[in-house]
Amino acid sequence: MSDPEETTLRLERLIPSPPEMLFDLWVRPAELVKWWAPDGYEALVDTLDVRPGGRWRTMLRRPDGATIATSGVYHIVEPPRRLAFTWAWEDASGMRGHETKVSVRFEPAPGGTRIVLVQQSFETRLARDNHDRGWSASCDRMARMVGA
Repeated sequence: MSDPEETTLRLERLIPSPPEMLFDLWVRPAELVKWWAPDGYEALVDTLDVRPGGRWRTMLRRPDGATIATSGVYHIVEPPRRLAFTWAWEDASGMRGHETKVSVRFEPAPGGTRIVLVQQSFETRLARDNHDRGWSASCDRMARMVGA
């Protein structure tokens, strides 16, 4: 069994916007595509059924034009405080790979909202670190969007 420290990502960001505004950036397709992808990639929303049991699927278009997809199911949707959903990359045939669990909290804090993202059950430390870079870039993009 893997060490939870090795297979869990925890990321916190203080963003000077109210929780309601930041929550909307996660659940409205037109807003999600503006920040969801790391730098150099373009995000596309295929499905975003934001309710417990609802499915989501996004694609990332790489600089070379190829796309890769991620998908999952929402388990917790508590506007504007919390989201929880599964996450898995899809292969070229659409088969989902290893599934992780993501939870995002939007905590009111002095100066704005503290976003606390936890993604757990990675297969390897490398997978965790790759997601850390991706989420960090996306959160930085989100902060720039709202003028931070």
